[in-house]
Amino acid sequence: MSPAPFPYKLVATDLDGTLLRGDDTVSERTREALVAATAAGAAHIIVTGRAVPWTRHVLDDLGYQGIAVCGQGAQVYDAGAHRLLTSVTLDRQLAGLALSKLEAEIGPLALAASRDGVDGDVLFGPGYQVQEGLPAIYLDDTTAVWTAPLNKLYIQHPELDDDTLVKAARTTVGSLVDIVMAGPGIVEILPLGLTKATGLSLAARRLGVKAAETIAFGDMPNDIPMFGWAAHGVAMANAHAELKAVADEVTTSNEEDGIAVVLERLLGAA
Repeated sequence: MSPAPFPYKLVATDLDGTLLRGDDTVSERTREALVAATAAGAAHIIVTGRAVPWTRHVLDDLGYQGIAVCGQGAQVYDAGAHRLLTSVTLDRQLAGLALSKLEAEIGPLALAASRDGVDGDVLFGPGYQVQEGLPAIYLDDTTAVWTAPLNKLYIQHPELDDDTLVKAARTTVGSLVDIVMAGPGIVEILPLGLTKATGLSLAARRLGVKAAETIAFGDMPNDIPMFGWAAHGVAMANAHAELKAVADEVTTSNEEDGIAVVLERLLGAA
């Protein structure tokens, strides 16, 4: 009797805390497992909260030539051609209103913003702590944030932790915009209804792949919609508790080749 085929046609992986280790590299074991899954007939799509300018160098280092979903689902990006296939922008008037309402409720926020486009800059204002190693431009006056199309806003509070900030924001302005936690210190304001699942479904349609044929890997609450869309959701051992609660399984951490552990098991059965 011949072995069963690899059970999925699409492997969707988050980037930070999932595919990438803490030093922003991908282990050789994980690379080999993804190559083997591809050889078995599955496409690999990276689905990240990072906008394209913060993702391109990682994709280029991986030799990744396919479609990537960036900006929390806002951007579908052709890595081989270095061009955007689709892009959704944040309504700046609505975002400004949401920000004003939120600050009236919980006090001043530190602000950053991701401008749209393949070369869109990330701008940040006083008090905002940018993740180390990622390029961003400092602004003394954050009014300049609003002068060009944006994918998203980033907010930080001087006292509230991420979970508390997300809860307060959703309670106060959740009818105007979406609020997601994408990582430690990374709370984002997005267009209402936009999720990673939005971008992933568009990318999968281009590849002729269905949700029922997809396995997804992630580590943060912003991956919850992607898990809801895919047939099988795998949380990393280092994942946020909210994601683990909805995952179909939990693998080892991103530092311990959690993606490879699952793919090797599936490939062994194939």
